Amino acid sequence: MLSSTDSTRWLPAFARRRTGPGTVALAPSAVDGLRRAAGAVWLPALVVALWQLLCALGVFPAVAMPSPVQVARAFGELIQTGALFRHVGVSLLRVLAGGGAAAVAGIGLGIAIGLSARLERTTDLILEVLRPIPPIAWIPMAILWFGIGELSKLYIIFLGAFFPILLNVVSGIRQTENRFVEVARVLEVSRGRFIRHVVVPGALPSIMSALRLGLGIAWICVVAAELIAASSGVGYLIMDARQLSQPDVVLAGMITIGVVGRAMDLLLRRLERRVVSWKVIYAGE
Repeated sequence: MLSSTDSTRWLPAFARRRTGPGTVALAPSAVDGLRRAAGAVWLPALVVALWQLLCALGVFPAVAMPSPVQVARAFGELIQTGALFRHVGVSLLRVLAGGGAAAVAGIGLGIAIGLSARLERTTDLILEVLRPIPPIAWIPMAILWFGIGELSKLYIIFLGAFFPILLNVVSGIRQTENRFVEVARVLEVSRGRFIRHVVVPGALPSIMSALRLGLGIAWICVVAAELIAASSGVGYLIMDARQLSQPDVVLAGMITIGVVGRAMDLLLRRLERRVVSWKVIYAGE
């Protein structure tokens, strides 16, 4: 019979904690990590189990709602042929190109508008008229202007990410504490140093939130654009599977969209914690 020491020998060193002679217990941090993981996994596992049960009972016809097993099999085939990675890679490159351009333009113009009341009055009307128009509504015009090539998709991605980034950056700059502005005026700090050392650091949390929001919307927009006019990408994969009556591949593509979007958000959250490590966040109770 295994002793408590033997039963926990497989655990890494950081997860073991000695409580007495010959006794090893899980470290509190490891217990908390396992508890958080279980709390995050139990609901998706329950949904998948219920989905499989309903499909097995024949509640959903296979042509309309394939079972999780069929979707997993479709995932396996897409991974084995390399099609999944190819389509995801194409979509990610489009998001990085269009979303990157939107980030540069949105942050630059947002800083300019945030610092200049005159520029805000000049641009307010046109920006507020264009902002409510959904990016998908621009797809017909984008195809007319740029064709069905890459430019039309990048244009849709740019529009989707630009306005959220712009508004969050302007809002962040306007929240700069007035006492810092007054101190900079008293010390006669140059305009460049004022922007670098007062405005940008104060608006950095809002800028990072803007990037998370903008790139998330860019990922949605690229899939929407690929659904209509594309020969590659996750959106094309879904549309092609729909035309071929492959609902398992359609669901596999939809799940891929959610997983990749979640992974992008986690990466940006980690970057945000590093860049604005001084920011205190209330995480709930």
